[in-house]
Amino acid sequence: MRELERNDSPDTPACARPTIVGQGRLGTALARALAAAGRTVIGPLGRGSDGAGGDAVLLCVPDAEIAAAAALIAPGRLVGHCSGATGLEPLAPHERFSLHPLMTVTAAGATFAGAGAAIAGSTPRALALAGELAGALGMRPVAVAEADRAAYHAAASIASNFLITLEGSAERMARTAGVERELLLPLVRATVENWAALGPEGALTGPVARRDEPTVARQRDAIAERAPDLLPLFDALVQATRALAREREATRDLAPEREATRDLAPEGEATRALAREREVPVA
Repeated sequence: MRELERNDSPDTPACARPTIVGQGRLGTALARALAAAGRTVIGPLGRGSDGAGGDAVLLCVPDAEIAAAAALIAPGRLVGHCSGATGLEPLAPHERFSLHPLMTVTAAGATFAGAGAAIAGSTPRALALAGELAGALGMRPVAVAEADRAAYHAAASIASNFLITLEGSAERMARTAGVERELLLPLVRATVENWAALGPEGALTGPVARRDEPTVARQRDAIAERAPDLLPLFDALVQATRALAREREATRDLAPEREATRDLAPEGEATRALAREREVPVA
């Protein structure tokens, strides 16, 4: 996976009239955003459309329907889809691309500016077009190889969909104690901001991280009493959190040894050791 630089040169293929096929949440949100970016958008058109009239066709349909929707598009135009987990093969024989916004889209729409976008293309022209559309939306295009698509999409699901599942479970338990969702919001926001700034090891807090097993046991007893269906989830999360805490401790234990090694090494060797850790080339 590599992030692509934006290219505003005249050689970048312009898609001034994109055709959007698919009237669901994503198709509607992309059509509005591209129109706001100055594009003449055709659509969103309903499923079964031949996508006529545009420079390129972007299919915003369920993964299982991509091949059937692509088969209806007349040859000669670039055809893309918005699936995160699907490769380009369902779009054959068209010159093809994919553009997957790394952003959650609800019924209220979405703001794409600043988000990532996984792109791919069957030709350099198709890849450039995908990057150009992402740039028009203010997104950061990243080329994701076909073999990596499922892993990339799994990461997205964990980061977004599963987070909602976790917060829904937290909300259920809080409600049994008379605590409403609004009181959890500052905690959730601070946790995400800490993760963004410090990474998982630096942001981890709580009883599992500090090895407070009696508290963890009392938490488990409360879940067993009030929401027993959540016990498998709780146990899996405790196990994963213990593993993360161990990784953090191991990293901290290695830090003094690295410092001592650099202090004992001659200046040139110490510089090279530091560069190796940071993957910085040294002349």
